[in-house]
Amino acid sequence: MVDYFLHNSSIVSNDSKIGKNTKIWHFCHIFGKSVIGKNCVLGQNVMVGPNVKIGSNSKIQNNVSLYKGITIENNVFCGPSCVFTNVKTPRSFIDRSDQFLNTIVREGSSIGANATIICGIEIGRYAMIAAGSIVTKNVKAYSLVLGSPARHVGWVSRAGEILGEDLICPRTGIAYMENNGELIEK
Repeated sequence: MVDYFLHNSSIVSNDSKIGKNTKIWHFCHIFGKSVIGKNCVLGQNVMVGPNVKIGSNSKIQNNVSLYKGITIENNVFCGPSCVFTNVKTPRSFIDRSDQFLNTIVREGSSIGANATIICGIEIGRYAMIAAGSIVTKNVKAYSLVLGSPARHVGWVSRAGEILGEDLICPRTGIAYMENNGELIEK
């Protein structure tokens, strides 16, 4: 019995696992041995896999391709048309499938529309990547990065609010503190 929504224009390989209450919309293709958690939403024209993992409660917006080697943890937002790469030096006439690099997007992170994520990096928990940014190196937890190449410009709370100098979330009142260049909740 299927306990997720699959639009009739989409394809899911038989050996993939899809969590309860997940919604897979128009023109998606889920390749073999991929795992998608519960309560996820995959927008129109999303490609997943093979062997990709997407955690529960994640939202992958329209026109996103998640290649082999990508892990998306729980509660991640991937904005429309954000791009993930899988090889640093591609050539159409050279098979480099043995050189795919792993990319990890940690819990609660958000990636803005049209951002590009270069393979082989880790995006920290609750980080926020601004729309259109090009991320070429690891991003710290709670970091707000933007630009080309993306650079750290501030901190965001777990709720996704930009933190001021007091490091108190204006939405939740939770206080944060810097510790050796990292942000942690008090």
